[in-house]
Amino acid sequence: MSDYLCTPGIQKDKIKDKLAIHIYHISFTHTHHLRSYHKSSLVMDLVWVFCGGSLQLFYQFLNISFAFLFCCLARQGHLSIINRYIYLTLGGFILAIVTMGPYSLLLFFSAVLLLLLIHCLHPVHIHQWTLGLQMCWQTCWHLYIQYQLYWLQETPDSRLLLAISALMLMTQRVSSLSLDLQEGTLTSPFQNKSQDQSVLISFLSYLLYFPALLGGPLCSFKTFVESVRQMSVTPPFASYLANLTLKILQVVVLVWIKYPLKELLTSLLTFRNSTYVCQDILWIWILSLLLKMNYYAHWKISECVNSAAGIGLHGYGHSGRTSWDGLSDGSPWVTETSSRPSVFARQWNRTTAAWLRRMVFKRSNKSPLFMTFGFSAWWHGLHPGQIFGFLIWAFTVQGDYKLHHFLHPKLTSLWRKWLYVCLNWAFTQLTISCVVVCVELQSLASVKLLWSSYITVFPLLSILMILIL
Repeated sequence: MSDYLCTPGIQKDKIKDKLAIHIYHISFTHTHHLRSYHKSSLVMDLVWVFCGGSLQLFYQFLNISFAFLFCCLARQGHLSIINRYIYLTLGGFILAIVTMGPYSLLLFFSAVLLLLLIHCLHPVHIHQWTLGLQMCWQTCWHLYIQYQLYWLQETPDSRLLLAISALMLMTQRVSSLSLDLQEGTLTSPFQNKSQDQSVLISFLSYLLYFPALLGGPLCSFKTFVESVRQMSVTPPFASYLANLTLKILQVVVLVWIKYPLKELLTSLLTFRNSTYVCQDILWIWILSLLLKMNYYAHWKISECVNSAAGIGLHGYGHSGRTSWDGLSDGSPWVTETSSRPSVFARQWNRTTAAWLRRMVFKRSNKSPLFMTFGFSAWWHGLHPGQIFGFLIWAFTVQGDYKLHHFLHPKLTSLWRKWLYVCLNWAFTQLTISCVVVCVELQSLASVKLLWSSYITVFPLLSILMILIL
């Protein structure tokens, strides 16, 4: 406790040291673990350097080639519909075992559990049981990770961390499928004995198909089935290849943007004895940009895998061109230019935001906003930093609604509207920066250090707006 009783200046030095260590961790963690498998492969080393030390990014980048092969075989008629499901399912099994080892059983257990619940329960009751049991299963492993981190002071196995991340995505697919069954938009494969066996295989394939195993975006069951069935009538190969190339280039840009950000943060650390308020806020903001680039790169590479497998086709736009943005977690540019915290929340990780809205917000009678962000903290793992971060985010969005309702009638001139947009954009950036860093640091000690920074004034302003307005 003596560390937190020091002077404010020393506290600011400590937070920068703590966050600098975190930058090193997110940049170079698991390097030795992965290189032990690829010592003799120059290509693997180059891909690893490109991915900046991220296991998920590395595996997803390699995953593109298998997704591309699958789409080519399906387009040329070498795979029947049932064989496409088998390919996707076996690919998921192999990918889980290779990347997660024995922890792949976490995913297989969830898939088998859902099929057993579908077989045994009436569709009216299936969603409550499925979501409840799945969240309990996921929470047990999240608490086990916290036990290793905070009690044993050990670093969890990288394969376990990868399995937990995949388990969170599995929770999305499992709950979406169970809610479809409860609402009657889907029919249970066990309800009609005369149904084709491909229906049961499609359910299993949806839970374990390899393009979505390590990353989003969340795809509905109907979209998945339609994509698999219509692969033989997909748009010209040139359009497919151009879209895939463009998304890979976007990933390259997002990955390499992180390097100047890291250099900038390192250079700012040399002035860590400075007491300037602006420098303190700027440092946290740049760190949050670096962390957000990790998210954007991972979401975009996951879109690449789905597009390579032919699952991202959305149809045709007004100009007649094909649109491959049907499965997307959002555009980094659109998200970062959002001028309101509530808009940022809807654009950030878009398919997950839509899933939370469907699972919690629309089904909550009291305080749906806080219930949604609370459930999101539970789904993410219930680390202290995550609880505080999502609570801050909820207050920020609530404050934004009240402020917008109060000021919008007064924005009668163009200059007032532009001033409101610019100031609100800066406020959104700084508030979200506090949320992102708080969620990423996770531990309670790190949260205490973060709250010694001047940037925490902005979330407090949101709470003040709620009280005043």
